Amino acid sequence: MAASRLCLVLVAVAALGACQSQSKVREPVVPVGGPPAPPVLPTGTGCGPEIARTRAIVASDVATENLNKAVGERFDADLVRAADACSAGREGEARGLLAAAKSRYGYR
Repeated sequence: MAASRLCLVLVAVAALGACQSQSKVREPVVPVGGPPAPPVLPTGTGCGPEIARTRAIVASDVATENLNKAVGERFDADLVRAADACSAGREGEARGLLAAAKSRYGYR
């Protein structure tokens, strides 16, 4: 009698455990096009490639909506000023403008 009662209890516990282990895990929803490709960053040294890399990152952040479009436009305007200084041969000024813009918008 005790053995049959123990078997019933074990069957009930196993059945209950089977019900709980079959809970479904939801897969994350991925847009049809998939995630955007990471930006291709310019290579090289000097102020020109540094500014170009930052502009590419900002454009990517705006495209993925990680950065508000209006903020991205202001950031890019600051980067254009840095790029103008760089192309005029004022590398120190360009790097200073780049550092100030990155700091202002929370980029490293």
